[in-house]
Amino acid sequence: MVDYREQKIIDKLVTARIALLLKHPFFGNLATRLKLVNADDWCPTAGTDGRHFFYNTKFIDSLSPREAEFLFGHEVLHNVFEHMMVRIGSRDPQLWNIAADFAVNQILKDASIGEMPKGKKGENKGFQDDKYKDWPAERIYDDITKNAKKMDMSKMGELLDEHVDWGKESEGQGSGKKNGKGKEGKGKPVYTKEELKKIRDEVKEAMVSAAQSTGASNLPGALQRLVADLTEPKMDWREILQQQIMSTIKSDYTWMRPSRKAWHTSAILPGQNNDEMIDICLALDASGSISNDQCKEFLTEVKNIMDQYKDFRIHLWSFDTAVFNPKVFTPDNADELLDYKLGSGGGTEFECNWDYMKEQGIEPKKFVMFTDGWPFDSWGDADYCDTIFLINNPYERDIEAPFGMTVQYND
Repeated sequence: MVDYREQKIIDKLVTARIALLLKHPFFGNLATRLKLVNADDWCPTAGTDGRHFFYNTKFIDSLSPREAEFLFGHEVLHNVFEHMMVRIGSRDPQLWNIAADFAVNQILKDASIGEMPKGKKGENKGFQDDKYKDWPAERIYDDITKNAKKMDMSKMGELLDEHVDWGKESEGQGSGKKNGKGKEGKGKPVYTKEELKKIRDEVKEAMVSAAQSTGASNLPGALQRLVADLTEPKMDWREILQQQIMSTIKSDYTWMRPSRKAWHTSAILPGQNNDEMIDICLALDASGSISNDQCKEFLTEVKNIMDQYKDFRIHLWSFDTAVFNPKVFTPDNADELLDYKLGSGGGTEFECNWDYMKEQGIEPKKFVMFTDGWPFDSWGDADYCDTIFLINNPYERDIEAPFGMTVQYND
């Protein structure tokens, strides 16, 4: 049985969701699908896991109606941008949570959605700085990491919610329960890798449904790009990668090795000559923009392409502000490619990749960089080699490298 105080809190939350539906239908649509769950036992403010809206009764009771609307918008944006799902990567959790809050609070302010919760002196409680207008959390994280010594976070704001740390669970360490007490038990949520994928897919489906029913034309730019990425047809990055790698060798044919396509016919057709060496370099952005699963998917695709050829050499490394963990793979050790572990790093300096290749005398036929597309400074040396930027950045699907080929990663 719900007591009077609890019912008062539920009524406030339901009213806030209705207000969002009327004023900002897209946000309201996504907010109403979240099940309201009392989390007084572990949550000091509020939180979300993509399915639930966890709340602390004392915190919600302290909010005005418009502040409650802001809080729902805050949780909705964390879900659609996957801040607690796959985006944290190897980043420092506390700084990542702050960066994520800077990103979503700025969007809510610019879109006039609710009102930022206030402190005792009337100051904004949350992290917000107009400097970060239109910046994704990844870029903000790089900025505050680079300038951490100059910034006093304690004076800039506080987290408005309890961030469910899905980073560890996304690597398969989750139990699928809440602190071992079951899904209906108490405690901070913990999920299996399979459950996270389901939740992620559910959020994407909900976004598409909300956009179709409410329209996306009036959404903030970052959300418009996300919706477009989910609804507009696009060429698969795997096909482009294969085409580009295969383009490094001559497209000639030989009568010495018949094409497999001709095996079931009486005709003798030429097979492609795959004797020429493929020589490529692969660089993995270790600043936290790529998950281990995405890294493995990328390397699996590369290996599948390489398996079609007799001779190849792959220079592979990770980088942040410098190159580290470099490896070379040939047909002799190709199976070890899938065992490569993406390191963890800090900021992002693209230029270090070209510095490394020049220092080592490496001149690849193709250089492929898997990144979020947010370098601190230069994108690199446009004249050194043919470059492909495989960009994994759901915030900014229109990022275009100033040279080479830009390919958007989609999983």
